[in-house]
Amino acid sequence: MIVAVLWQCARRGSPSGGPKDLTPPSLVKTEPDSMTTNFKASRIRLYFDEFIKLKDIQEQLIVSPPLKYQPDIKPQGGASKYVEIKFKDTLRENTTYTLNFGQSVQDNNEGNPSSFLTYVFSTGDYIDSLDLTGAVKDAFKKKADDFISVMLYEIDTAYTDSTIFKRPPNYITNTLDSAVIFKLKNLKEGQYKLFALKDESKNNMFDQNVDKIAFLKDTINLPTDSTYVLTLFKEVPNYSMSVPSLVSKNRIIFGYYGDASDVEIKPLTTIPDTVNTKILKEKDKDTLNFWFTPYEMDSIVFTATNERLKIIDTFTVKSRKVEIDSMRLNPNQNGSLNFNDPFFISSTTPISTIDSTLFFITNQDSLAVDFTTKLDTIENKVDVNFTIEPNQSYQLDLLPGAITDFFEQPNDTTSYYLSTGSYADYGNLRFNITGGEYPLIVQLTDEQGKLKREIIAEEPKVFEFNNLEPSKYLVRVIFDANGNEKWDTGNFLKQQQPEKISYYPDVIEVRANWEMEQTFIIPD
Repeated sequence: MIVAVLWQCARRGSPSGGPKDLTPPSLVKTEPDSMTTNFKASRIRLYFDEFIKLKDIQEQLIVSPPLKYQPDIKPQGGASKYVEIKFKDTLRENTTYTLNFGQSVQDNNEGNPSSFLTYVFSTGDYIDSLDLTGAVKDAFKKKADDFISVMLYEIDTAYTDSTIFKRPPNYITNTLDSAVIFKLKNLKEGQYKLFALKDESKNNMFDQNVDKIAFLKDTINLPTDSTYVLTLFKEVPNYSMSVPSLVSKNRIIFGYYGDASDVEIKPLTTIPDTVNTKILKEKDKDTLNFWFTPYEMDSIVFTATNERLKIIDTFTVKSRKVEIDSMRLNPNQNGSLNFNDPFFISSTTPISTIDSTLFFITNQDSLAVDFTTKLDTIENKVDVNFTIEPNQSYQLDLLPGAITDFFEQPNDTTSYYLSTGSYADYGNLRFNITGGEYPLIVQLTDEQGKLKREIIAEEPKVFEFNNLEPSKYLVRVIFDANGNEKWDTGNFLKQQQPEKISYYPDVIEVRANWEMEQTFIIPD
């Protein structure tokens, strides 16, 4: 009994633990004190009541006005009870500086962030005390991106519209996580221009090729009681052609930025008469494919001419050891057919001809089904149109030669097996819109924003989306101001805002064998 009791007393166990620590670190002291004037130090320290660690400090720390050189920051990769910032810049005279740490300072154990942590000082006799508030939204998406930089440029003799491309702003802050509200603090009186950037390169300047931008047309006069809303959008980049590359024995790719619809690509090198060439835009990519009949060559010199902009680029593409691209056919639907989506077959190489007599469609009773085919050389696909019936199965057979590509290669014998369900497997949505100016584009998307259906209307009507797969959908309404049947983004230098989009506030759940009707009152 004594041995048993002693064994029980000595037995090890795991502590049950208490409640999870949800308290963020508390700032207990700063050196020099925050809100110091006539600041002369080259280093600051912030002391906390517990051990802390830094997470994404290089991205999260926002210094306003921005510093030319990134300061040295400690600790890096370890725990400490203080954060040290050592400046490398010579600080401006008579300037109020704000250091916003975002959520980078976290407790060492649970990772609770010390949100809204700031440190303020002035190299002059006083701290600037004005502020500016507002919100950021995305021009196209329902939810704005995280960590948007909001920037103020003082309008002085050096300011021009190109300043945002060349130097950081006078004041900067950022939105946190999913928040869209911003507040610029410790500002001085004056006239300013307000911007927001999704600053991908994190250099506090606008890079048109990668950054989203929002701008306010009007000048801001501080002090002000107004609240401002900024609409973030991605510009169509200015046209430029990238260096082309030989990616296969029969294809050279020309990547580009902007609008390349007016670009003409021509080889300057003499190409044998036996070599055929074709240029085709790659679907959903800013790429032009230069297809050619393979032959032995060392290099080809090209010109890429944009007649509209009067830009001519010259490139040399050298030969290298690569494989050849061959034809692969890809149907846009495989297995289950949707009643409202057209059926087509695309190819990885340019389609040259089709022979409809080598296409055959039969139903589940082995009866022939009437159909038509059409070659779309722009989209590089073959449209196959036939009446789709419910509760039916289809077999589409392509005999050799039904589709022949640019290189005179025919398809192999191919069969696609397709089927449909019952109308009762789908739901129908009727959508009424009140307010807003026509023409409108009403789009149905999934919860990630991928387009599922759209209806374009020149005048008020009931928007009917029939035979929808049971799922959750978002509805967005595009105000097509120029009537070109697509959404147009903005342009800062042209002072052009993107076309307006309104999202229906709720997620719509469509169920099988349901009829649903919703009304959207567009806010003024």
